[in-house]
Amino acid sequence: MATLLLISKSKFMENVIHYLGADLSKDVIDFVSFYTKAHLQIENTRDGFKQLLKWLKQQKIVVSSMMIVMEHTGFYSHCLEEFLHQQGISFCKVNALEIKRSMGITRGKSDKIDAARIASYAFAKKDTLTPQAKPSEALQRLKMLVTSRELLVKHRASLKCAIKEFQNIGMSKNDLVLQSQLKVVKAMGEQIDRLEKEIEHCIQQDPVLVKNYSLLTSIKGVGPVVATTTLIVTQNFTRFATGRKFACFCGTAPFEHTSGSSIRGKTRVSPLADKRMKSLLDRAACSAITCDPELKAFFERRTAMGKIKKSTINIVRNKIIHRMFAVIKRQTQYTIEYSRAA
Repeated sequence: MATLLLISKSKFMENVIHYLGADLSKDVIDFVSFYTKAHLQIENTRDGFKQLLKWLKQQKIVVSSMMIVMEHTGFYSHCLEEFLHQQGISFCKVNALEIKRSMGITRGKSDKIDAARIASYAFAKKDTLTPQAKPSEALQRLKMLVTSRELLVKHRASLKCAIKEFQNIGMSKNDLVLQSQLKVVKAMGEQIDRLEKEIEHCIQQDPVLVKNYSLLTSIKGVGPVVATTTLIVTQNFTRFATGRKFACFCGTAPFEHTSGSSIRGKTRVSPLADKRMKSLLDRAACSAITCDPELKAFFERRTAMGKIKKSTINIVRNKIIHRMFAVIKRQTQYTIEYSRAA
């Protein structure tokens, strides 16, 4: 299957002639063609997207021979992505920092200039670009639910801290200031519970999601939140080919730091990472150390040898990542017999 995907991707990329850079904002989108240098600015709406189709015809750009490259901009690109999938237009999303660092020394900045620079990046990196696959509706729904839950959890934690501060200065529980915030915290808790039930229902409705979710939660330390977030970030394990690549994305993979005879730095992880996923994996590692006998013994053995505690926890994080990819690949739940292979 992987070989077929690689072949189909290579054939598609051979047919791509036109590369368009897209600079997105909340209200407008700027497009620039690498070859023709033509520029188009449209509204970030359905009507604006229709103008894009008309402009492509005017430029005599065939949809099947083009690719649009854009930066990751969260929800700003959501409607455009849906439209491009419907029209069969290929596109690719790239980390903004990767594009910025590829430009070298630059002068000046505008939406049009940024779109042109993205188009130049697209042409220079055309051999490594991968068309964005359309995620399943269940996965998109799951992402929305998890994002909403995380926002509520964050705001509730902030309010709880404020309530604690008011209580520390001796404010009465009957005071309106405390009462109002306590009611909001209670309401948030109820909505978080509703979202968690809907998240569980959403997973149960999709056979592939529920299978992989069950496999992930069979690993010690991987709970519902870690398993669900992993399914979203990896796009149900279709985004990353190996556990090592996912570890790089999460910022847990160690890299050498040496140069010539003068720089002999310690092997370390990169600060460029998905901080949210790394934090969840850290919690999973700490939980696994307490409830998994094998990882507990490993942690105690390394720390007894004088190894750095954070370094050992990072190794446990990577072990968990590789176990997750192992159970998904084998489609069997994690058991102690697989521990050495995983």
